[in-house]
Parts: sequence; C-alpha cells; structure tokens
Amino acid sequence: MKAVIITRAGGPEVLEVQEIATPEPIGDQVLVRVKAAGLNRADISQRMGHYPAPPGYPTIIPGLEFAGEVAAVGPMVRRWRPGQRVMGITGGGGQAEYLLIHEGLLVEIPENLDFIQAAAIPEVFITAHDALFTQGDLKMGERLLVHAAGSGVGTAAIQLASAMGCTVYGTSRTADKLERAKELGLDVGLSTENFAQEVKEMTHGEGVHLVLDFIGGPYMEGNLEALGLWGRLVFLATLGGADANVNLGKVMAKRLSIRGFTLRSRTLEEKLAATRHFAVQVVPLLARGRVRPIVEEVFPIERISEAHKVMQANRNFGKLVLALG
Repeated sequence: MKAVIITRAGGPEVLEVQEIATPEPIGDQVLVRVKAAGLNRADISQRMGHYPAPPGYPTIIPGLEFAGEVAAVGPMVRRWRPGQRVMGITGGGGQAEYLLIHEGLLVEIPENLDFIQAAAIPEVFITAHDALFTQGDLKMGERLLVHAAGSGVGTAAIQLASAMGCTVYGTSRTADKLERAKELGLDVGLSTENFAQEVKEMTHGEGVHLVLDFIGGPYMEGNLEALGLWGRLVFLATLGGADANVNLGKVMAKRLSIRGFTLRSRTLEEKLAATRHFAVQVVPLLARGRVRPIVEEVFPIERISEAHKVMQANRNFGKLVLALG
C-alpha cells in the first residue's frame, strides 16, 4: 500500500510517499481502505520531530483522521462489515491507503457526505464538541470566544455553538477569515490585540462564559479579562508559546476554571467515549446539514509536501484534505 512516510525530522521535503506492507486485522480491529485523510497541525509537529505518535501507533506515518470503506474485520468485530463507509480518529497512520483501527473508534458516514467531506470531520468536530460541551460545559444561550476562528477546530466550534443558540465571538489574524466565519454562525469578529476590551464593551462588562484558545501564553491575560464570573478557559494548543504569567487573584475573584485539552494522547476508553458522544450528538446535525465540514483544498497524496507548506503558512480557512483514491 502507499503511505506518507516521515523519513527524518525536518521540513516538508522530508515527506515521501512509499510502498509498504498492508496490515491484517486481528481481534477487534477493522481494516479500513482509506479514501481521504485530513491534515492537522499535529502532522506538522510530528514531521518536525516535536510530537511523536502515542505507543501502539505508526511512528513514521502521520494522519489523525480518515474516511474510507471497511475492507476487512477481525474475528471479534461485531459492528462493521466490508463495504460500509466509515470515518474516525486515530493516533497516527491515517495518511496511508489502509489503516487498522479499533471498531469503537469508527462512525458511519452520513449519506449526504462524500469521502473528502467526511475526512475533514472527525478530528476537528470531535475535538470541538468535547472541548465545548464536556470540558467547557457550554450551555444553551451562553457566550463563547473562539480564538483562531478560521482553523478547522475553530470553524467546527463556531457551528456547534451557534446550533446551540450561543453568541459566538472570534479572533483571527486575517480579517477575511472572520468574514467567512460569519457565514458559519460567528456573531462578532474581534481584533487579536484588543479582544478583551471589545468583549467587555459588547457584553456590558459581563464577559463571556467560555474561551477556546489555541494560542496560549500571549493571550492568557486577555482571556482572563474577557471571562465573566464562573467563566471557563480551555486550552487546545499553544501556537504562540506555552509560558504565561497568571494573575491568580483574578482567577480567584472571578471563580474561573482553566483546563488543558488533548485528544491524541488520551486513553482508548476516553477516545471511545468522545466518539460515542460525537456519533449521538453531532452526526445527526451533519446528516441534516445543520453543521458541515469546511474544506479549503484537496491534495493528491503525492502533493503532501505542498499541503504542509500551505498549512504552515496559515493560508487555509477550514481543512486541507489528502485524496488517496
């Protein structure tokens, strides 16, 4: 089978498409014929040698989300049969023509979506849903601030929160991305420099109930300022740096909660639970078109290096997807 291979740590040029052996399913594993795979910033970090795959996953084949058809099943699999259209998350190995995955991490693709669209869904929508509602305890009608509003997770979070009747504020380094995000349910676009003051003015000093942050250290002070009483702050990434000075007095006075978020490194049991919640609460919205994947560009697997360059330059709004067949 063909697979994207990280030949060594480095820039996009270290990625190669190579022929390797096709795996065989055992136990509760499903062999998926991958038709398309989403690209994520974690793939860039792994390529650069900063984010190794968790134990049990391929160390040199990137890819955290995929869509395809069931090719074969292990003897303990009960839920799936060859030919079914499926999508899901994985700790690595998604950017290959075939993938082994636990049967509980698969979700059937709604009929209204093709493989390209489906490949743009699992990582960002499971992440957004879990961060918003499980970690962030977002409730109907609350106010949400999403940083990096034009990212894959950002566009998913905006849609899910809007579907819940929440008021959504967002930031982006690109004004065009904020305008495009308004089509998805973003209510107000904010500046990256003065977002806290703008939030306070627009909410008459009450602030937002929840902040989803991908930037990290540089936004910490502004995040604490933008949050209202009993507010929650969930960190999903630290693109701007991991170190920050925290005003603990403000955290205590406002009774704030701060949580860190990862998906890739979670236990199988946690991933199974997140997948079940996604299947029950989000897939019906996808099937009805209430929320949708945002695909910026599709690359054949042979152009994987070019896809990395586009993502690293932060040119995409929504998802970049690799087509494998």
